[in-house]
Amino acid sequence: MPRLAPGSAFPDVSVPRLGGGTLALGRPAPDSGRDWAMLVVYRGKHCPICARYLKTLETLLPRLHGLGVDVATVSADPLDKAEAFAADNALTLPVGHDLSPEQMAALGLWISDPRSPQETDRPFPEPAVFVTNAEGRVQILDISNAPFARPDLESLTNGIAFVREKGYPIRGTHAA
Repeated sequence: MPRLAPGSAFPDVSVPRLGGGTLALGRPAPDSGRDWAMLVVYRGKHCPICARYLKTLETLLPRLHGLGVDVATVSADPLDKAEAFAADNALTLPVGHDLSPEQMAALGLWISDPRSPQETDRPFPEPAVFVTNAEGRVQILDISNAPFARPDLESLTNGIAFVREKGYPIRGTHAA
């Protein structure tokens, strides 16, 4: 499965958005006034680590928005589970749902099968974070194959501030 490379154009992937409409992943909302985007891929309602992570992300929204970064999250959960997850965790950020295995592959995500019907009823993505710049290019990415490995959101926010303030280049682009 191909992985997104630093500096590459973020793929054109859209999913349904809670509250109606569609969510264009990795792109700032047209009416946001922001020129960068952060997309956090979460495993689904069944994941307590995801709930804690996204609650932390909620606390950083004002700072990220102040840095010109629009933030959204997405999972493979169907509408009912995504609604329950967002309500249970008091999420205000845009939440996308019904990410398909084909879309997961287009994003270069690791995909897991449920361990039991109690966990979930469909393949789901493992966590990932993408930050795209004003040109729609992948500035920062972290793709994990397990729920336990995720970037620290405060460190990431500080890093985005540094990158934006200093014009720090996209890293990891050397071709071997």
